[in-house]
Amino acid sequence: MTLKSSEKKENLVYLLLWALLFIAPVVAIYVHTQSVEPSEEFPWHDVMRVWRLNLVFFVVFVVHNFFIAPLLIYKHRKTLYVGAVALLLSAFVLWQCQSGPARPLFSDPNAPYVHNEWKHEPPHEGRAADSAFMTSAEKDSMEPFREPPEAGRPPGEPPFGGPDGHGEVGPGDPHHHDSPPPMMQMERVFSIVVLFLMLGMNLGVKYFFKSEEDNKQMEELERKNLEQQLAYLKYQINPHFFMNTLNNIHALVDIDPAKAQETIVILSKIMRHVLYEGDRSLIPMKHEVDFLDNYVKLMRIRCADQVRIDMDVQRNLPDAGIPPLLLITFVENAFKHGISYEQDSFISVKLSVMEERLKFVCRNSKVKRDESLGGTGEKKSGGVGLTNVKKRLELIYGNSYTLDIEDGEAAYEVLLLLPLLKDEKKT
Repeated sequence: MTLKSSEKKENLVYLLLWALLFIAPVVAIYVHTQSVEPSEEFPWHDVMRVWRLNLVFFVVFVVHNFFIAPLLIYKHRKTLYVGAVALLLSAFVLWQCQSGPARPLFSDPNAPYVHNEWKHEPPHEGRAADSAFMTSAEKDSMEPFREPPEAGRPPGEPPFGGPDGHGEVGPGDPHHHDSPPPMMQMERVFSIVVLFLMLGMNLGVKYFFKSEEDNKQMEELERKNLEQQLAYLKYQINPHFFMNTLNNIHALVDIDPAKAQETIVILSKIMRHVLYEGDRSLIPMKHEVDFLDNYVKLMRIRCADQVRIDMDVQRNLPDAGIPPLLLITFVENAFKHGISYEQDSFISVKLSVMEERLKFVCRNSKVKRDESLGGTGEKKSGGVGLTNVKKRLELIYGNSYTLDIEDGEAAYEVLLLLPLLKDEKKT
């Protein structure tokens, strides 16, 4: 099974942390040894003791990371997770109790724990026997292991008094303890605290990479949703535009066949633009302006002489991009609802770039619906085409665009301000 990028990064973090935990005791013990006895042999037994504890922590970590934590992170089963963690902690505590008394880090691993101090065993196993049964040589061999008398204490009297304050508490005395109970030792408590911190760290790292993966999936989902919406909007715009254009050509065939042929040539250029540029997210601004020019030429052939058509477009346009088939919606609506055969009418289109923003103004006269060009079109100005272009503007530009529409009694005006975008493909 192929691991995701986030899972690879997460496992790499764990690998580095555990490598550091296993290397750290070697460095620490080496520094300590060199500071105390530089010539002393390196105490690998101390390193192995720390590594054994780290190995237990590592086993607990693996169980939690790969089997228990996913219950909470991915499946959201909190009760099952808490129960599994409780069992894991119980198993760790049981191992702590069964592992024997804790030892200081820098000590002889063969020395027993007596009176909270580490001392070497005497060379004879008869140390605990009555001294009356020991030879003088054996008694002499025990001398190095006897504690020196303290000030004010008679020679031979043990340094730790019994319950009455005199005499040592022996192994047979009920008050005798070689070491505190395992769970009362600070080493035990510290190990459990470290275990809790380790599990919390494990959850924190998993939540971090899980949220990172969720954010990437959400961005990918939003991107795909945006592409689907834009494709749907373009699908709606293209048939709508060509339907009106073919209607115009159909009318010209009977009125003026020569103009109809010229119209077909212009239409072929328009279709070429739609086929080769319409599927891109951005196109050069010049290409969109040429497309508008061809459309206006197409409409001039159809319109009567009393229709005034002004197109003022800045020619030295910057190298910037614009969504294809975006401006044509406003121009198309202007011709559809602003042209009349019986009265003077006008269409005015202006396009310029100023202060890193594209300024587009489309203004047309208002006429009665039955007099407008293509009266069988939309039921009202700003229908499907205008609704779709507003959605496209929101999806592409967010809140960085300005669209003001003034619907007056005699004129209809659209003001559109767009930030300049970098073209995705230089042509």
